[in-house]
Amino acid sequence: MKFKNEKYLKRIKYSGNIEPNLNTLKRLQRHHLLNVPFENLDIHNSIPIELSIEKFFNKVINENRGGFCYELNGLFYELLKDLGFDVKMVSARVFDQNKGYGKEYDHLAIIVKINADEYLTDVGFGEFTFEPLKLEMGTIQNDERGDYKISKYENGYLRVSKIENDKKTPEYIFKNKKRKLKEFDEMCNYHQTSPNSHFTSKRLISIPTDDGRITITGNKLKIKEFELTTEIVLENETEFEKELWNKFRIKKDSSG
Repeated sequence: MKFKNEKYLKRIKYSGNIEPNLNTLKRLQRHHLLNVPFENLDIHNSIPIELSIEKFFNKVINENRGGFCYELNGLFYELLKDLGFDVKMVSARVFDQNKGYGKEYDHLAIIVKINADEYLTDVGFGEFTFEPLKLEMGTIQNDERGDYKISKYENGYLRVSKIENDKKTPEYIFKNKKRKLKEFDEMCNYHQTSPNSHFTSKRLISIPTDDGRITITGNKLKIKEFELTTEIVLENETEFEKELWNKFRIKKDSSG
């Protein structure tokens, strides 16, 4: 397919400079996060998710949907590459406090090289940074969504952690090694079919706002604005479909 970056940029409400520099990368990431939700609705509607940029584009851009990491970061990688950025996909292993780190290809993230520096960019991890993180070991990096640190881990991995009240919580580990989209196929299938995957347990759709986050998990709508959190139980499918449209501009028929 011929990649239509103009349509993509319109979808994420981005205008202005598209020169492949750090400021553009920061703005692109922020716009993407604020306009494209993280969601697993296809999994719960028994619609297979295939590792195809054309299918990602049709779903996220043409149908105004969201997706999970392989779709969102896979597509964002293509946009950045098309705009002239020096990019590579990397495999990450997500931390679970009960299970430890997941398998290789558990998560797809992106490394962008700008001049002599490298940055971790991620638009497919739910609650994470608004701006790219510089691959600078041991430095606390202040982001609008929190403080983060990248440090060396064992066996050649790097670890990204969130710092809150002097407590360090791992997010995931990754190797700075170039991967191809097809290498994620097995884990993409696992996450949409295995009962052990957290994606199959409940349907989820979530998007950050400038001052909080809006999330539907199962039948519960959660709206966070600054320090105030409101939770509403959606009593039936009609209420779910109504909030899916009101909060995310997604119609039920476009999500199965």
